[in-house]
Amino acid sequence: MEERRKVISLINEAHNAGARLDHACKTLGLSLRTIQRWRQNDCGDQRSLIKRHPYNKLSDTQREADLEVLNTQEYAHLAPSQIVPCLADEGRYVASESTLYRILREEKQLAHRHAWKPRKHARPTPLVATAPNQLYSWDISYLPSTIRGRFYYLYLFMDVFSRKIVGWQVYECESSHYAADLLKDICLREGIDKDQVVLHSDNGNPMKGTAMLLMLQELGVMPSFSRPTVSDDNPYSEALFRTVKYVPHYPGYFSSIEVARDYMETFVHWYNEDHRHSRIRFVTPGQRHRGEDKAILAKRHQVYLRAKAHQPERWSSKTRNWNWIDTVKLNPEKGNSKHVVLAEAN
Repeated sequence: MEERRKVISLINEAHNAGARLDHACKTLGLSLRTIQRWRQNDCGDQRSLIKRHPYNKLSDTQREADLEVLNTQEYAHLAPSQIVPCLADEGRYVASESTLYRILREEKQLAHRHAWKPRKHARPTPLVATAPNQLYSWDISYLPSTIRGRFYYLYLFMDVFSRKIVGWQVYECESSHYAADLLKDICLREGIDKDQVVLHSDNGNPMKGTAMLLMLQELGVMPSFSRPTVSDDNPYSEALFRTVKYVPHYPGYFSSIEVARDYMETFVHWYNEDHRHSRIRFVTPGQRHRGEDKAILAKRHQVYLRAKAHQPERWSSKTRNWNWIDTVKLNPEKGNSKHVVLAEAN
């Protein structure tokens, strides 16, 4: 209070000397309305510090009785918005809907009042591939037909380390039998041994179908699954599908399944052998899968070193990074968490 009176005295002195009142208040970091209020109330603070309780507040006995009703077997699974009408149909009134919500909120029973709780899905095991044919990823995507509401289904398997499409097919439906046959063909073509490859996918029916799981066990392929509804757990397949559908020559719609298969055959050859992938130092997936990328990147590095030696004034720092990428991570953890490093393929 003494400080406020001193402030008013300084402002009055400045105002009497010819200063504008609002400028004097602004200089002290106060608003004109604050000074006017202080003058009217003799610097007093008129805000009440008394905590008032509602006159119609529930007593402790009533509150316990209402909570007991909420937790009965008949109403424990219902929200107050459902409980209040039910009680009214029975000719009973215990409290308003908002009061029941407030009681549950105070008791921390507003969410998941059942005996069970939603299942928490752990993150997939972080994996690190250091060579081709160690870690595969696959998924199914829609290819729209020219008939509205009808789609063809693209099955796509890729090697996460090299980004190469190791297997694909277009079918008219989703089936774990189709996926199992395609996986068996890939393993035979790539010469995959038992316990060599980890196959990552989401939680769709074809991925967890009986035929697919039996084929995984028969081939010795170790499965890895994403969390339900979390597409980020399978990022490589999602990115590949975007490439499939965003290239300039993507037709948009397919008149028949044969046309869809012809398009994918052309796309896969372009992607594996012509497309320089930005995440593997702009070599093609086929070159990296065959181990040719080390020599290509070393040659590019020498080209840049010669260019820098020829005209050093054009270079303000190091040359472009053409170092070979030796590891690729799937679902990495933050920080220094451990990753499962897959054994190098024979």
